[in-house]
Amino acid sequence: MSFQQVLTILYYKMAKEIGEETKVTLDLKTIGILLFFVATVVGMWFTLQTDIKEAAELPTPADPEVTRMEFDMKDQMIRNTILNTQGDVSEIKEDIRRIEEKIDKLK
Repeated sequence: MSFQQVLTILYYKMAKEIGEETKVTLDLKTIGILLFFVATVVGMWFTLQTDIKEAAELPTPADPEVTRMEFDMKDQMIRNTILNTQGDVSEIKEDIRRIEEKIDKLK
């Protein structure tokens, strides 16, 4: 007999055993766990619904305004960054020229 045939036989035996006459027994510990789980889910549901209602009633935040001082500071920071980058590029160009001169001398 193959494994699939064995599973099929077990399935049909179980299907015949489970019905209106089937008795399910649960101990108090299992019932308590189930009640706790249901109470937790219900509590979370009501908490979530309350949070949704509160969020819907909150006013929408105003668009952030950029002050002139903030704009000037950011503009100055960008300009300084560009100048620093320009200086770095100049130094790199000088280094490349020196390296090229050394390579030419070695040839």
